[in-house]
Amino acid sequence: MSRETLFNAALLLGLIAVPAWAVMTDEPFTITLATRAVILALAAAGLNIALGIGGLVSLGHAVFFGIGGYAMGILAHHAQSYTPLMEWPFLIEGTKFMPVIWLLAIVVSALAALVIGILSLRTTGAYFIMITLAFGQMFYYFAISWSTYGGEDGMSIYVRNDFPGLNTLAPIQFYGLCLAILVVVLIFSARLRRAPFGLGLNAARQVPARVEAVGMDPMRLKLVAFVISGVITGLAGALFADLNRFVSPTMFSWQFSGEIMILVILGGVGRLFGPVAGAVTFVALEHFLGGITEFWHIFLGLILLAVVLFARGGITGLVAGKEATHD
Repeated sequence: MSRETLFNAALLLGLIAVPAWAVMTDEPFTITLATRAVILALAAAGLNIALGIGGLVSLGHAVFFGIGGYAMGILAHHAQSYTPLMEWPFLIEGTKFMPVIWLLAIVVSALAALVIGILSLRTTGAYFIMITLAFGQMFYYFAISWSTYGGEDGMSIYVRNDFPGLNTLAPIQFYGLCLAILVVVLIFSARLRRAPFGLGLNAARQVPARVEAVGMDPMRLKLVAFVISGVITGLAGALFADLNRFVSPTMFSWQFSGEIMILVILGGVGRLFGPVAGAVTFVALEHFLGGITEFWHIFLGLILLAVVLFARGGITGLVAGKEATHD
């Protein structure tokens, strides 16, 4: 068993042990912190598919995160206010049923990622980064001007949405639901990397000409990866909105896109559990250093600088070595 596999297992065990300890010691806030880390890891896992396998440096992934959040917020808002979302040409009502909310978040995120991907993937390098950033800013300012759903002030949801068989207001049960989704996504990511699609995508990132030579379309591979990436990040946005019971335009901000990318880089680009390591580290720094000083981002910047200069594989690479595994 490789060191990376052991490190991944230790991370997963920690995600189970820490909330279990919090339940036994009656520390619900610790469970909330762990839930935040898991949801951010899910968003970063989505970006890691586009960035880590496809080499797509996107500064607009907050678009999908925000879409997922607003899908939840809008449906739940209409459910709690007992007003229909649409009356003509057919009646659409709000809902507090999580699977329906997730389905809408996934579908809308996929459509947005498809359109943005088709337009953005016509470019490469800095131009691709700037186009994704531009889309993010477009959605951000649209959300600010959308007064129907709170505009700049955002929108509060007073009751957490429902999932069959669970009391989602119980912190540990909602955490377990989020962790289960993260594990499913990580298993999917591991299988994707080993599948012909993942191998072709990795080859398209390195030597596009050879991929074309064997009859595959590098552009199509990257577009599919971008859509899958957007879908996962959109699902994370819906969960994040449910955790906070609040949505706001900041979910679309370029700063949040940067944070998601920091999580991937910090944990290890292309590493299966890199997003998890990055999210756990980020939330821990935010909690412990944020309680000491409001300028805790300085320390985050120093750590990120050290990772970029001396640990190109991120925290996972530093602990597990240079060779990446995807177990």
